[in-house]
Amino acid sequence: MPSDKLTELGIKKSKSGKKEKKLYDGQGLYLLLHPNSSKYWRVKYRFLGKEKVLALGVWPKISLTDARKMRNEAKIILKSGQDPNLIKQNILLNKQVDQLNTFRAVAEEWLLMKEKEWKQNNFQDVKRAIENHLYPNLGHRPLSEITSAELLSVLKKIEGQGKYEATSRARQKCEAIFRYANLSQRCENNPASNLKGTLISPKKKKFNALNPEELPQFLIKLNEYDGSIITKLALRLVLYTLARTAEIRFATWNEFDLESSEPLWRVPKERMKMGLEHHVPLSSQALGVIKQVRKYSEGDHYVFHQINNPNKPMSENTMLYAIYRMGYRSHATVHGFRATMSTLLNENEHNPDVIERLLSHQEQNKVRDSYNRAEYLPQRRKLLHWLGDYLDSIDDTRDKKDIIKKIVN
Repeated sequence: MPSDKLTELGIKKSKSGKKEKKLYDGQGLYLLLHPNSSKYWRVKYRFLGKEKVLALGVWPKISLTDARKMRNEAKIILKSGQDPNLIKQNILLNKQVDQLNTFRAVAEEWLLMKEKEWKQNNFQDVKRAIENHLYPNLGHRPLSEITSAELLSVLKKIEGQGKYEATSRARQKCEAIFRYANLSQRCENNPASNLKGTLISPKKKKFNALNPEELPQFLIKLNEYDGSIITKLALRLVLYTLARTAEIRFATWNEFDLESSEPLWRVPKERMKMGLEHHVPLSSQALGVIKQVRKYSEGDHYVFHQINNPNKPMSENTMLYAIYRMGYRSHATVHGFRATMSTLLNENEHNPDVIERLLSHQEQNKVRDSYNRAEYLPQRRKLLHWLGDYLDSIDDTRDKKDIIKKIVN
């Protein structure tokens, strides 16, 4: 007897009548005809001594050729000692899981977790970028099915718009999302981690900075600056503390411990780039600046507030525009003074690790980072005192001496 009996034409013409009817093809495969004209593929087999039936699907969606192929696959599963029905259930279950674990669903979970850790404006920027660049092509895709090639194709579309920084950040966020999925056992691979070196690297943003040799002339111009005294003092505090612009602008009086024998400025983690509280030892020069500015803003919330509105912090570009007015447009920025001071300190052979902590650069090793934050506080205090004394030694203008004299008195 031939193993295969049915034909597509015979199936098309077949009818069941008033009762169900079975058309056998061979090796357990048959077509079940229903009175309503629907036709279902089935495979009959025995497993552990019991007769069972495996449903393959509906004709013509599943063709005769497809049905025979599926029957043969079921026989291979049987020979391996497994139940085809159980394998089918697992496959269906995995498909259901994949539908739940789409890129968008897992990314939303990851974002919800990060919302509690990040600054709100940073979180919103990341969320918006994922929604705009990744969801349109990947949002509906099961995470476990996304390949490196597919992800690269999506990232290349962003790169093709000349958005190299956005592309780099999108890859990094994908890598983080897949890492989260790996840890929560939603997928086993991380296609984003294979893409390093396949994308155009964005140019690193460089801030114009003075050479240390240019500091004496800058201090002369700072002292001669005829703008707001609050702006002048803010720029001096940048030089004495190596703080970032935002850390200065949003500083509040309750962050400063000025009465201690070792004055300290505690910048809360919410305002720090790395999300960690930063302790800034105050040299006598920095302390003098704070005491001077207190004459203008004591009782206000912000140490350096807007000239016309003490309830708002100094505007973002106030210090930068002051530098421009001094003649340093395209030659110096507020942030650039961090690089200037770093160069100065390194040239004078101070401890590089202490300098990095002064700049609040994060140590990659978190255990070492926690150790360094505590261990280097005395060294940082000593180094900032050295820096203050050095700036004093190269700044011998009359205006500066008068300010310091008033502060001391």
